[in-house]
Amino acid sequence: MDLRIFTEPQQGAGYDTLLTVAKATEDLGFDAFFRSDHYLAMGDSTGLPGPTDAWITLAGLARETSRIRLGTLMTAGTFRLPGVLAIQVAQVDAMSGGRVELGLGAGWFEAEHAAYGIPFPKEKFARLEEQLAIVTGLWGTPVGQTFSHDGIHYRLQDSPALPKPAQDRIPVLVGGHGAKRTPRLAARFADEFNIPFASVEDSRRQFGRVRAAAEEQGRAPEELVYSNALVVCAGRDDAEVARRAAVIGRDPAELRENGLAGSPAEIVDKLGRYAEAGSSRVYLQVLDLEDLDHLELISAQVQSQLAPSSAR
Repeated sequence: MDLRIFTEPQQGAGYDTLLTVAKATEDLGFDAFFRSDHYLAMGDSTGLPGPTDAWITLAGLARETSRIRLGTLMTAGTFRLPGVLAIQVAQVDAMSGGRVELGLGAGWFEAEHAAYGIPFPKEKFARLEEQLAIVTGLWGTPVGQTFSHDGIHYRLQDSPALPKPAQDRIPVLVGGHGAKRTPRLAARFADEFNIPFASVEDSRRQFGRVRAAAEEQGRAPEELVYSNALVVCAGRDDAEVARRAAVIGRDPAELRENGLAGSPAEIVDKLGRYAEAGSSRVYLQVLDLEDLDHLELISAQVQSQLAPSSAR
């Protein structure tokens, strides 16, 4: 199983903090550094020093790391025009030497749109479908040919479809809990399906829906990577778990129920249950970005016990 570090910078983290965590992610042998794409803090956090843009952050990290994959869970489709997003992501991919992945979602947090004057359309899912078609279509158009799209929400005419990514195909992630449209969208466009903050049984059920949708699309279900995103709170003993839980304002018992919390042995055992449900990759939501000892503990006593995944 691959372990990836997943951060929520809108809760209060500037670029220097994110760079420190990304370098630790690389040095400690984790597979990737991912971040959310939000402009407004949630809950009681002040959000200081203020939001950082996901793709500007990843562009910087592309030049200051050398091995780890870099990406978003999830880029909000409401934030960017799809043609512009295709250019941005392809450029960051080139800057990283071909290490970028794009998680793309519909966008959901209405308050951040109001706070920064971003339109928040009622119909977001149909827009997301067109956005995925445009981004992947632009990247997939051979050099020297043009790309056009005549949709309900977006129109592109004779685009040169440049620049091209460094990778032959940038992995695209689609995710969510929806029972019908989400699996179909993943089956049509995604290289990876991610379900965030779900139980083992809910993950098994949703992975099954995506696998069935892939077969309906004429794809082998094994072409997709199946992954989870889960909050992590590890400790060498109960006192350390409780201390880390208190820092992020969570209850240890609730974290054990809904995330990956407890001793390294407890976390390894729970990861095994997710693997049995079909997951080959887990994004560890790390909420205290100042606690690098937390990452070191997970690397030394959790990651070291997991067999490497064969997922891309």
